Amino acid sequence: MQVVPDFSAIASNSFEKNAYQALHWGKNFFGVAHKLTSNRVGTAVNDVRTLAEQLLEGTPPTLRQQRAQKLDDRTLQLVKERFEAVLEVDWQDAEAGLYPKSLLFDNPWQDFFRYYPQVWWELPGIWDRVRRKQYQEFDPAIDTDNYPKYYLQNFHHQTNGYLSDRSAELYDLQVELVFGGSANIMRRRIIRPIIDAAGYPDKSTRILDIACGTGRTLRMLRSAFPEVQLYGTDLSPTYLRKANQLLIDLPGELPQLLQANAESLPYADATFDIATSVFLFHELPGEARQNVIDEAARVIKPGGIVVICDSIQLADSEELGPAIDSFDKVYHEPYYRDYIRDDLGQRLRAADCKVLDVQVHLWSRYTVACKLA
Repeated sequence: MQVVPDFSAIASNSFEKNAYQALHWGKNFFGVAHKLTSNRVGTAVNDVRTLAEQLLEGTPPTLRQQRAQKLDDRTLQLVKERFEAVLEVDWQDAEAGLYPKSLLFDNPWQDFFRYYPQVWWELPGIWDRVRRKQYQEFDPAIDTDNYPKYYLQNFHHQTNGYLSDRSAELYDLQVELVFGGSANIMRRRIIRPIIDAAGYPDKSTRILDIACGTGRTLRMLRSAFPEVQLYGTDLSPTYLRKANQLLIDLPGELPQLLQANAESLPYADATFDIATSVFLFHELPGEARQNVIDEAARVIKPGGIVVICDSIQLADSEELGPAIDSFDKVYHEPYYRDYIRDDLGQRLRAADCKVLDVQVHLWSRYTVACKLA
């Protein structure tokens, strides 16, 4: 995903904007370098393991050549243009006051230096699971009772899926590496649709973030809307603990966090003005996807807004089809191939919601809908 930025524009930019772009291009370069290096090391390690097993079994040594699909020059150029475009719109929204510029530089450096070595520590186990094609493995100490079967996956090949403190600690960094330093930018893209569809939220506004994970989106919403009442639910108790750590130092009222299955939210009808969900729907089977949309529509008020951020779909970006279509092969995403062909608009209409807008920024799509009266 890494390509060279357009250095000709740097002279015309302010120092602050150049610093912003340098930060995110630097994250992009680092994320690509990490993926290339880890893929090559992982391939070599698995080749050695396979040879050793074949020699011990007395079978002829053979290696299956599995290499990551490379993007062609045309696709790389398109990705570069989209990356530059999302940087520009992110900067312009901050310039316009939709959220503070400090949010653009809110990079958890302490977490990076603390957890990046642990990312590498996790990789041998990931490489081994990939080689053995075992994607539902959990340590015996992990409690897997009372979770839906579809949830008990090593999503992204993560050790213990979403059910360990280690997974919660590493998640934000791992996702930034996967998306070449753009994951937080794509999360911020939900802020503009909220303002466009519902006006600037005030202290009477209640926003629910469904599947809030480590609380990264809630932190951005608090920075953008200091007075709103924020709520978050997630199925993972360990991710909610991490979210509490991330949010507790923010000024203002602490968001209210609850452990809950998004298919059965523990709130009364018409409780919220806005419901958001970021990077959830591609990890749900179709039936669960509809159930979550039905629940989101149930708990917001008539006229309330639903904003869904998730992966782009095939219909959004046919030119990126090969890259989209291969994502589930590189990262364990068992429901992704169904998701990229799904019609979220139809699902929202089935829940008595009207689609107001669909936007695409880099690797993410944003579906904005209003609950009908």
